[in-house]
Amino acid sequence: MAKLNTLLAFSTLLLAVSTPAAMAQSGFTSAYTDLDLDQCLVLDADDFGASWSCPGYKGFPLLVQEGDLRFSLSYGFDADESSVGFQTLPPFNTLGSKLEWRLSNALGRWFPIATIVRYYTADPETGEDSGQVLVVTQIAEGNSCHIAYVDARANANANELAREAADKAGDFDCMSDEVEIIGRFEAY
Repeated sequence: MAKLNTLLAFSTLLLAVSTPAAMAQSGFTSAYTDLDLDQCLVLDADDFGASWSCPGYKGFPLLVQEGDLRFSLSYGFDADESSVGFQTLPPFNTLGSKLEWRLSNALGRWFPIATIVRYYTADPETGEDSGQVLVVTQIAEGNSCHIAYVDARANANANELAREAADKAGDFDCMSDEVEIIGRFEAY
């Protein structure tokens, strides 16, 4: 009888672990793409700014915009409808050369739910690069926006902090929630 109970318990555990819901909870991973504007298609440019269409993760659309010496990223096939608009940091800034895509397999396939990009911020008085902020952006149809900022110089574990924030993407309401500042913040 003990062997039968053990066998039934093992079978129940095996069934529970192999269900799609249990398999979908297996986590998150990262993928990386280059963020090189020279490799992007210029969509518009004038004396006041520019916009580019850049390659994203496995063809996922990425729109880069620059205006008033500040950069903004938008995602998706209809970036204007999916995001809150031009969202950037207050100081003049430039973008890092890599984009980290946080992927979830909650739908049974790896799909981007957030990105992490390093913004280099300028000192307001000298214009020299003075800060580095990891900007975490949620990617969700009709609800894409910045969800967290991590000072990359003030936090030894800045990348881990940014990934933890990115893995919470989907629960953030871009219209009512405030961007979270994680860890120590001295970037600007």
